[in-house]
Amino acid sequence: MITSKEELTLAIDEAEWSSLRAHLERGGLILVDDSLDLAETALKVASDNIDIIQNLVETGMIGKPSEAKIRSWEDDKLKKFAMLIVSPYVLFQEKVPTFH
Repeated sequence: MITSKEELTLAIDEAEWSSLRAHLERGGLILVDDSLDLAETALKVASDNIDIIQNLVETGMIGKPSEAKIRSWEDDKLKKFAMLIVSPYVLFQEKVPTFH
């Protein structure tokens, strides 16, 4: 079980759209706005912090990607994303982390 933001930060990986698409089809793909910290957002999801998550969804900061975004990614299947698995969801961002 993930218990800290630090653990989640270390678990952030990079993925191409072609790898993420399967999660979209099963309804488990959540786009996180690039202005949010991916690990911090994942911790809120993992903790079932319903009030905060609902607010993020209502303000458009997290949610299912739009059809327009999906079409743009379909044209660039090698585009890379930052991603983090918080079962049963895969949270992802368009920005790519810098790995050291």
